[in-house]
Amino acid sequence: MKKIEIFTDGACSGNPGPGGFGAILRYNEHIKEISGGEAETTNNRMELRGVIEALKALKEPCEVTVTSDSKYVCDAVTKGWARSWKAHNWIKSDKKKALNSDLWEELLNLLDKHKVKFVWVKGHAGHPENERCDELAVAEAAKFKK
Repeated sequence: MKKIEIFTDGACSGNPGPGGFGAILRYNEHIKEISGGEAETTNNRMELRGVIEALKALKEPCEVTVTSDSKYVCDAVTKGWARSWKAHNWIKSDKKKALNSDLWEELLNLLDKHKVKFVWVKGHAGHPENERCDELAVAEAAKFKK
């Protein structure tokens, strides 16, 4: 399996509001940047969308390290919460509906195709790839500002 590094970030101007995501995919010396956004979204949706779109860009099953500053994404995957929400028809342990179930469903399907490890980094703390992903995400969100 190819070993891929993915770095992602999401941004939102207002929550909800215009948002964007940025991702960097790195395989050996090859680097690809992707980004996108939506006119009306939330920060958490953009954090999820960044990971989803990066994984969707992979053409074959890979061994992936995803680095994100989103505790929401990292914890929900690594602590098993997202799979538990799905198993309980998108109801959390506090009996409330899990938000963003459409994106979680998409992400869980992608995680079944690849061997993925999540690494959390503190946002806005000088991590070069995280800072670049933030720039991409903010630029995408700005495209939707009125």
